[in-house]
Amino acid sequence: MRAFAAVIAVVVLVITGFAWHSVDSLISNIERIGGLGLGGGRDGAVDILLVGVDSRTDAHGNPLSDRERALLHAGDEVGTNTDTIVLVRVPNDGRSATAISIPRDSYVDIPDLGKGKINSAYGATKETQRLKLMKQGVSEADADKQSTLAGRQALIKSVANLTGISVDHYAEVSLLGFVLLTDAVGGVDVCLNAPVDEWMSGADFPAGRQRLDGPAALSFVRQRHDLPRGDLDRIVRQQVFMAQLVGQVLNAKTLSNPGKMKQLSDAVGRTVVLDDDWDVLAFLQQLQDLSGGQVKFETIPVTDLNYMTTSGESVVKVDPKAVKSYVGSLVDGKAADSDDPAVDPATVAVSVYNASGVGGLAGQVAQALSGKGFREGLVGNYTGPSVTSSRVLAANTSDAKAKAVAKALGGLPVLADTTLSPDSVSVVLASDYSGPGSAAGGMFDFSGTSSATATPVPPAPPIDAGQNGPKCVN
Repeated sequence: MRAFAAVIAVVVLVITGFAWHSVDSLISNIERIGGLGLGGGRDGAVDILLVGVDSRTDAHGNPLSDRERALLHAGDEVGTNTDTIVLVRVPNDGRSATAISIPRDSYVDIPDLGKGKINSAYGATKETQRLKLMKQGVSEADADKQSTLAGRQALIKSVANLTGISVDHYAEVSLLGFVLLTDAVGGVDVCLNAPVDEWMSGADFPAGRQRLDGPAALSFVRQRHDLPRGDLDRIVRQQVFMAQLVGQVLNAKTLSNPGKMKQLSDAVGRTVVLDDDWDVLAFLQQLQDLSGGQVKFETIPVTDLNYMTTSGESVVKVDPKAVKSYVGSLVDGKAADSDDPAVDPATVAVSVYNASGVGGLAGQVAQALSGKGFREGLVGNYTGPSVTSSRVLAANTSDAKAKAVAKALGGLPVLADTTLSPDSVSVVLASDYSGPGSAAGGMFDFSGTSSATATPVPPAPPIDAGQNGPKCVN
């Protein structure tokens, strides 16, 4: 379900495509909500929270039909899952944008609930409030409406607490929206490195290039079991699928086809929710000013992808300080709470060692660091003690050069290694790594440090629309 960010991006582009047709009509069909406690763009950027919701109703609260529920394999559960959470930062000058994925199992502080997985903030809060309101005699319809608002507020606050960013706008799309948008463009092409047959997601595909309809595409982007890097490989699938879906939406045969445009419009109207203060047209005009294809897809730094809580729950461990520093750096170019002196990358030689099991990762990360101006040291496989999380090693944790490398790789922790000389900086890459040079962190990095081929499609936000076909992935 991590492909919902793709859906939101496509929704924005569909609206852009309608700018010359009936954009007012399209926007008027979108469900609008208020009272979310959003910010006001006072930190130098417009910050948008994109949420994918596994819902048994459409955007207007109407139950899905039996056919639609069967299509989505949706059961009768009351709970609401938000397995895709993406924060998009668009600096006020409009010259760049970064979409930051937050792993669904990130272990964070949730208002009034304590520690928990971030994807539970919405659903757990909603259900707690719904039951409380029902006991107070509130009607089922009003209890659902009020508790849904409480769930959204809890998620927004959880993201703000983790990232240090005040969310300015909110966009939500349901499971149904993903399927409807995919089918509206006649299916989407994907490519797999190897055949897959994984019953939990329903993913059963041969190797190579193929076109998937909505339900099949849902299985493609849902799969995380039997993948080398689990959720991180699922993020890669999401981004590859988004590139292809966007390319097909912007295809002249789609934009000039009244029937397909109506299908897209209907899909947006039934499945998308936006905050009521968002001037979408003005925002799209700002995005059209993006220069040089400065759009990146990233993932927040994590310290342990397979952390176990004291109660035995498997979660993704994150360091809020590292996350805040990383997210803040995406606008002002420096860590928000860092007072380290500036470091010239040309003075830093970095050795990179691969402990991830992903072939060639050390070389790719070394290349990414070289693209950022750092000097290349030794590159090879890691032969030290077993590690489960990526890190930067230096003689002292306060080493400014090591901190500069850690920041360049998305906020990795800096650990002390007394066997290193004072001038040495090393990077050890474990299976949790998703920063620059990895498939998840660099596939759509158009800043000049990625080897991916970018094909901006004006006047919409620059996105790799798969000029040479879909990129083959796990």
